[in-house]
Amino acid sequence: MSLLKKTNLVSMTSVAVLTTVIAVGCSNQQADPAATTPANTGPLELSIAMPQVGEIPAKGNEVELAIEKYTNSKLNIQWIPLANYDEKINVMIASNELPKILKVNYTPVIRSDIQQNMFWEVGPLLNNYKNLKVQNPQYYANIMVDGKLYGVPNYREIGRSAIVYRKDWLDKLGLKTPKTLDDWYNVAKAITLNDPDGNSKNDTYGFVLDKKYNINLNATSILTRMAVSQGGVNTWGVDSSGKFTPEFMTQPFMDTMKLFKRMYAEKLINQDFTSLESADGDNQFEKGRVGIKVNGSATNAANIQDRLKKVVPTAELDIVNWEGTAGPRVAGQPGNNGLLVFPKSSVKNEAELKRILTFLDQLLDEPMSTLQKRGIEGKHFKRNSDGTVEWLDLTAFNREVKPYRDDLVNFETYNVPQLKDTPLAMKGYQMEPAGLKFSIPNPALTLNSTTYNDHGAELDQMIQDAETKYIIGKIDDAGFQSEVDRWLKAGGDKVIKEFQDSYAALNKK
Repeated sequence: MSLLKKTNLVSMTSVAVLTTVIAVGCSNQQADPAATTPANTGPLELSIAMPQVGEIPAKGNEVELAIEKYTNSKLNIQWIPLANYDEKINVMIASNELPKILKVNYTPVIRSDIQQNMFWEVGPLLNNYKNLKVQNPQYYANIMVDGKLYGVPNYREIGRSAIVYRKDWLDKLGLKTPKTLDDWYNVAKAITLNDPDGNSKNDTYGFVLDKKYNINLNATSILTRMAVSQGGVNTWGVDSSGKFTPEFMTQPFMDTMKLFKRMYAEKLINQDFTSLESADGDNQFEKGRVGIKVNGSATNAANIQDRLKKVVPTAELDIVNWEGTAGPRVAGQPGNNGLLVFPKSSVKNEAELKRILTFLDQLLDEPMSTLQKRGIEGKHFKRNSDGTVEWLDLTAFNREVKPYRDDLVNFETYNVPQLKDTPLAMKGYQMEPAGLKFSIPNPALTLNSTTYNDHGAELDQMIQDAETKYIIGKIDDAGFQSEVDRWLKAGGDKVIKEFQDSYAALNKK
């Protein structure tokens, strides 16, 4: 069985579990009309805790009033500075002083709180809500705990990662976007040595790495993304017997590391990557020194091109999915920026829970989706005769609307008028949602491992350090295997077993 088929087993299992959860819940109850239409018993008093980025929106602003009017609600939003948001939320949970909607991150602490029955299960109810029920089941599967759903995701695209590249450079050098590891080597070598910017200086790179290149937070590691494109697994692999294998013990991942090791030795990638800040790496691309941005996303390309053209007016960017010889393969991300949960201590009964779910479902109606994603017509955007919209004041949108957009529920491609934008931007808008069908999930994303919960950070650091030592030539294949053996003895073997046990238990449900 191929790695792709093996990895997709758990994705299909998770989605099947979710579908069963919803179906069972719905078979035991009739669809509740009150769950899908605004209640007629007065406004829903709704307290919400959300992270604050930028200025706190003024109470009673136009956006908040529009949400309240449409959803028949009265909002009491507690904005908590992002820097200490998780810490504040943990204090609120410990003191049992909770709002009716709480935005949390999918962390071991929150998973434990869910397992202690602190929040309402919502999976059996979702089929009663016209907008919530039609979203791809994978978004819900990715936040399940023990096979059950306890919240609504703050949706984000799963297949959003992409390769952003200098099309003008590749065209000039007669190159195509890389698919095989040999392609990656040849492209990096040509861009580094063949003077694509024509300044007669040896000052370009195919791509640069920064010191966070292999931090695999939600499939962000460049090694993971490239290995997945070559047929590898996303962080973890699972076979048909339920055996789990970490990515760094698979051949596609080792082959990817060998490529980076070779390029580093030949100075085809930057020699300072172990200390380079992410922002500095981005700046090098935007100053016209780099050919491929390997940590990019489809919808960021247009903004990057705008900044690049201020330095290199003739520059031309394009975007493609990560792809190997078998076609597009994207390391799937979790599909959320946290989730909205409903504490039992503040949401007293199922009737109140249903009203809150109605509120969230209404936020996905066209008027509310447009409000969250485009703002107020005539102030933030205007409509064109072809059905598209254009920004009137993006700065005002970012100040007045973005805080709600970032923390509530919405999708760029669901019930939202299309922006009229540059061809590159329009391509990015289409690529991100389309990337879902090419995405390879992490099969361990929602599984339980006490060892990983307690010691995951140290275990991850151990492997990240070993990967860097290997790439810069401090250790060879045998040395890397010794580091893997050390990881296994330090608790990695327990993590593998606990993931396997959790997977087996989930599939028995």
